Amino acid sequence: MKGCLILANGQKFYGQMLMDTPAVGEVVFNTGMTGYQETFTDPSYAGQIITMTYPLIGNYGLFHEIEQADRPYAAGFIVSELCDMPSNWQNEGNLSTFIMTHHIPCLYGVDTRAITRAIRSQGVMKGVIVPETMAEEDIKDLMAQPLEKMLVRKVTPGSVRQVGQGRYHVAVMDFGAKANILKDLIRNDCRLTVFPAYTKAEDVLAVQPDGIFLSNGPGDPQDLPEIIEEVKKLIGKKPMFGICLGHQLLGLSVGAKSRKLTFGHRGANHPVKDVRTGRVYITSQNHGYVIDENTLPDDAIVTHINLHDKTLEGFAYPKYNFFCVQYHPEASPGPTDNLYLFEQFVKLMEGK
Repeated sequence: MKGCLILANGQKFYGQMLMDTPAVGEVVFNTGMTGYQETFTDPSYAGQIITMTYPLIGNYGLFHEIEQADRPYAAGFIVSELCDMPSNWQNEGNLSTFIMTHHIPCLYGVDTRAITRAIRSQGVMKGVIVPETMAEEDIKDLMAQPLEKMLVRKVTPGSVRQVGQGRYHVAVMDFGAKANILKDLIRNDCRLTVFPAYTKAEDVLAVQPDGIFLSNGPGDPQDLPEIIEEVKKLIGKKPMFGICLGHQLLGLSVGAKSRKLTFGHRGANHPVKDVRTGRVYITSQNHGYVIDENTLPDDAIVTHINLHDKTLEGFAYPKYNFFCVQYHPEASPGPTDNLYLFEQFVKLMEGK
């Protein structure tokens, strides 16, 4: 079936649709050459239409163990070539079947380079994926729909759960946590009590954790004032570690400001410098917002900087016994280069 991506600025990009289901979302692009399955199942992509810049997607099939959530949360997928003949000894199925099973709108056979250039030059924007035959009036109605906010409510768990058997008890605030984050905490001798995003601070502290972890998640951190108020109550009570949205919430909680990037950082090849050691790490990233380094309190310490655009990628606050990073160490570019951050969290809980 022929279909079309229509951006808010009126640009159109034609291709084929797997199903006739339309999509509405913020159109973004991901530069990863591999990792499409982890990307599709990352809850941080909730509400977004993902354009994959690598031209061939689906070539190594599916391997369900690497999925980051129980299902995809993205609003839609756009790829240049959708491979239906994967080759991989671990393959468990075709990507196209996976997409249709979860009813995610997908446009393929489209010029993803042109879409990427449009976003890079004009910034991320709303878009719709529609069948080519859809009436103009119906397209206008779709485009008039506001982008979803409060996306954390869509991806956070509905109840508290216990995971792992380790020496250190970590309270996890789950704003859409990727599975690999929980696995890496468990590998570092942690047992986890995983809380829904809107849990009160006193309920988190009531389980007497050794440390508190703030997870990744979707959307604008400024849309979460209730959560920020609870994070403020947690700061200084226990050692803390935040990743991505967790990093942003810690920044806002100590008085810093966040801002939206023109087209965000999404991919598996972003260079980040640890300014304390001078070492450069290749990192996996997925965010559209950053904390403005210039608004951090004077006694906070900048630890990591993005070498592409010099934006803040990590800071520590020794006074309150926490640190955080904007990028995703659990996504394993390297593949083990960034796992030291989980070890650092354990040392913080040990008081070292």
